[in-house]
Formats: sequence, C-alpha cells, structure tokens
Amino acid sequence: MERLDNPVWHALTGPQAAFCEGSSLALRFQTDVSVFAALPDEAGPDAWSALRDLVSPGGVALLFRPVAAAIPDAWEVTVRLPGLQMTATAPIGRPDDAFVALGASDVDEMLALVERTRPGPFARRTVELGTYLGMRDARGRLVAMAGERMRPAGYTELSAVCTDESARKQGLASRLVRAIARGIEARGETPVLHVRSDNHTAIRVYESLGFATRVEFEAVMVRAPR
Repeated sequence: MERLDNPVWHALTGPQAAFCEGSSLALRFQTDVSVFAALPDEAGPDAWSALRDLVSPGGVALLFRPVAAAIPDAWEVTVRLPGLQMTATAPIGRPDDAFVALGASDVDEMLALVERTRPGPFARRTVELGTYLGMRDARGRLVAMAGERMRPAGYTELSAVCTDESARKQGLASRLVRAIARGIEARGETPVLHVRSDNHTAIRVYESLGFATRVEFEAVMVRAPR
C-alpha cells in the first residue's frame, strides 16, 4: 500500500508524529488539532481493538481511507462522505504577494470563516500543521484562506480552501491553491488534496490547475462497539 492510500497514518507515523496520540496499532491527531484517526496499512482485529480503546467503547472515529477499505461488522458506520483524492501532475505553484500568513492570533477569524463556508473539518490548532495564507477585504475582515494539513512523507495535503460569499468569483481559491502549492513544491513534495465527489465546481477548478484524480476516497465516521 502506498502512503497516499493511508495518508493519516503515514502523516502521524512520519512528519507529523508530534501531533499524534495512540499506539502502534491505532493513532489519531490530538483532538484540538484535527478530527482524523487512522489504522495501519494492514489493519487486523488487534488494530480495531486498539482503536476502540483509543476512542473508548461507544466513541467515534473519523477514518480517511479508500472506498474499498473494510470495516468490521461490530463497528457502526454513522457517516460516509464520498470523495476523490487528487494529486498535482506537474508543478503548479505561483507566488502571490496579495495573501497574508495566518497564525495563532488569527484562529478565531479562521474558525468563523470555516463556520460560514463549511470547507471541512478545522480545529483550533489545525493552523499548526503547516502554512496558512489568507486574504482580507478593505475592512480587514478575513474572506478567503487555504493551507496545509496532512503530510505523509513526500506529499502535503492542501486543505481549508474557502472563500466568503462576499469575495467569490474573483479567482481567490485558485490563487490560494497555487500560493500554497508553491511552498509545498519548494520542499520537493507533491501537492495532494481531497474533495467531495459531488463538489463538481471545485473538481473542475482543481483539474484546470493541473490536479488529476488518483483514487476514490471517503471519510467514514465509525462508532466503536460497547
């Protein structure tokens, strides 16, 4: 199995090990960093047992794996979010001085923007996972952003690409993706992203930038047996 087939696991056992909690059989991001959990590439009954211990009986875990990944019958699937994993097929990064770097002091505004635009999971410490760039309007309000989330060795995932309704149709999402990709490519890594299968507009934008679908993916919320 390649790293991208199990990106959360390979991020937490590699470049982002400082953000993990769990054991050699089941891991998750610290809960104020990200919502995702992960199992090894070959996950047997002992790994699922370790995940149950990690989240507690009756607790939930959000797994990020290819559609074909098996889930034991004893675990209840409460949510399935089908999506695509896309990778850059050529260098796409471009510098863009219009964006500002975002950090801990911007988190409240970032969370508010995420609440308005719903790009996907974003926690109070997600900003610590990598570079985040944003755009402010004439009043100084944060109206667009994008950044880096999972980092399995050799890759970095672009995430939280979002634009407030007041700033849409200005090409900000494409510019942000290119600006974030520039930093990723400068490290010798390949940009990767995940997008919902029904978000056809975003998929078209990413394809126009040079991303291609690698595999179907899904985020699965599972509840541990009691």
